[in-house]
Amino acid sequence: MHLTNAIDTVWVTICAALIFQMEGGFAILECGFIRSKNATSIIAKVLVDLMFGGIAFYAIGYAIMYGASKGFFGTGFGIINSGLNLTIPDTIFWFLQFGFAVAAISIVSGAVAERMKIWSYAVYVVAFTAFIYPLAAGWIWNANGWLANLGFNDFAGSAAVHAVGGWAACAAAIVLGARLGKYNKDGSSNAIPGHNIPLAAIGAFILWFGWFGFNPGSTLSAVNNWNLIGKVVVNTFLASIMGGMATMFYTSLRYKKIDITMVINGILAGLVAITAGCNLVDPAFAIIIGLFAGILVDIGVAAIDALKIDDPVGAIAVHGVNGVWGTIAVGLFASEKGLLFSGSFNFFLVQVIGVLAVAIFSFATTYAVLSIMKKTVGIRISKNEEVAGIDLAVYGIEAYSTYE
Repeated sequence: MHLTNAIDTVWVTICAALIFQMEGGFAILECGFIRSKNATSIIAKVLVDLMFGGIAFYAIGYAIMYGASKGFFGTGFGIINSGLNLTIPDTIFWFLQFGFAVAAISIVSGAVAERMKIWSYAVYVVAFTAFIYPLAAGWIWNANGWLANLGFNDFAGSAAVHAVGGWAACAAAIVLGARLGKYNKDGSSNAIPGHNIPLAAIGAFILWFGWFGFNPGSTLSAVNNWNLIGKVVVNTFLASIMGGMATMFYTSLRYKKIDITMVINGILAGLVAITAGCNLVDPAFAIIIGLFAGILVDIGVAAIDALKIDDPVGAIAVHGVNGVWGTIAVGLFASEKGLLFSGSFNFFLVQVIGVLAVAIFSFATTYAVLSIMKKTVGIRISKNEEVAGIDLAVYGIEAYSTYE
């Protein structure tokens, strides 16, 4: 038994470390996709995610998520017993779950890039990691969560992490408003290109690598789980490459040129979409899930822009739209109980209800919290600061020094 505990603990610790390092991926992906004058501000936001989010999730969020619950919220303080009968210490399980929580809030950081006050963002990070995310994720992953009791399946977080983070990002972008110069009076949109595509690509590779901790680590053990781990790894990879391929072909046909920035997001969209069902679908259906994700991400970016919602990095389409798609796809393609195999709508409807519930909850609570903050403490930097660039105006330093 002790050997099992040791092996499982090492396995989950390695996966949790990979998930933690995804924050580096978020930071440099988002840096590359925005203007150089605001690159340092993205680093600041991701550091805030880790620091403020870590304290809030430790003190309040984890217990709300995994404490004794009657279906809607748990109780307790700090690192409590999860009640899941695990073969790993509660401390390591907390660290794994913190990785998921901080990934969810880091989705928001990209959507509010180049225009949000850092201290207001820090307040929101605390609210999100202490209450918004834990409540929604607890419905899914707490043993007594109301969605868990319905049989909802979200293996590693298409709904709990990505839909929650993506639709919170949408609400935040709406309340905050667009960047100066993004939209014209006639309703047309101006492109504001990122300053460093290679940097964004490196960030994507780090996230891609980390996903092989994100999904396989959700097995929560290695002993007697090697077949499931293998299935999860293969499904994760196949969906991601098909997401990128689909975006590559789709943008080539639609725009007559391959949009490499969208291909990057297509790979991430495939990863997001497969995260819910990587334990239940066969590899052929992982490819189909990735195929649709790669197309949906471009359609989503265009639709969101048409609504004059300014999302500098495409976070809403990657995580929000494809978090919903991936969760619903489980209801369609899951072996045995998916609609395609069983002919029954029961499981499919549970998946639809569940992902819509957490997405709407996340959007509504974020919209409410930031609207109150907007009317009281303020959430947006000044016009002069935005024109000059947050890095110099707020932090007094450029991301790329021009001095010898």
